[in-house]
Amino acid sequence: MAGLATATVLTVTASGCVTVHGEREVVPSATRAEAARALTAFTDAYNKADKAYDPALDADRVTGAFGATTQAGFSARHVTSPGGNARYSPLELTGAAYTIPRQAGWPRWFVADTDSNRDQDDQGPGDTRWLLLFIRTGPQQGWKLAYLSILGVKDVPAFAKDKDGWAQPVRADDPSLALAPKDLSAGYTSYLQSGKPAVFADGGHTSGWREARQKNAVRSGRVSQFVDQPLSEGDFAPLGLRTADGHALVFFAARHFERQTAAKGVRLDITPDEKAMLTGQVTTSLTREWVSNELALVPAQGAVVVMDRVQGLVATKGE
Repeated sequence: MAGLATATVLTVTASGCVTVHGEREVVPSATRAEAARALTAFTDAYNKADKAYDPALDADRVTGAFGATTQAGFSARHVTSPGGNARYSPLELTGAAYTIPRQAGWPRWFVADTDSNRDQDDQGPGDTRWLLLFIRTGPQQGWKLAYLSILGVKDVPAFAKDKDGWAQPVRADDPSLALAPKDLSAGYTSYLQSGKPAVFADGGHTSGWREARQKNAVRSGRVSQFVDQPLSEGDFAPLGLRTADGHALVFFAARHFERQTAAKGVRLDITPDEKAMLTGQVTTSLTREWVSNELALVPAQGAVVVMDRVQGLVATKGE
């Protein structure tokens, strides 16, 4: 889908909820009707932005990792296709189930588990659910989509809920987990660089990604260097929910760079969208910057499973 990043996400809540205006009472972060309105408002705004390739049209409905990647994507496409999206097809999100935690203070957030019209509804590997995490940072602020993760229908875990159906958020500094949510971004980016900490299970977003990078580091007169940085402040903070089996499903974000340097006489390839984001001039090197959001299943003991990664290009720099 034009403008949408391709990767996944992870969930956790801010440790020791921040109190604003003395709001210390533990309450549901939203009503189910309010959550439904937030999903509809986002979908309407996103479709307008996607049709026109105009990031201003959904800027007040997105934030965090999702906002960073889609806003950059729409901005680039606005340059390369100023007439708008000639292949526009509206996004439809249906069959929503809302997982709403009880919490105190701000930010408040919830997760919408939806069926999109971008998959195959056949119960096979192409049949997916979109998990959208919305946040609201204060009583005068609106709901914004911060994280998107895409899982197979059978991969969405059951969440722990109280007798009234409200979910249980996970503290960012929860000591009962194999890796506290607040440490996920730093741990993940360290792992991508060095293979440590060895707390992450093998998979396409962990060992598989490291192996792919190593394999492609030197190609046809081009050398690539990779740098990964944690991203966990503000609307990029990790947020998580307790699952019914006692684990935590955590949304978190990270930043990634690839600096590609060419040998003498070798030309570096750059796509139209990358060129639209470019600062500087590509002579011997090109640096690409991505923002990703990950979704991780964190047990009390054992390996952390990175279930999904949604990643989008946000900048390019030539030297």
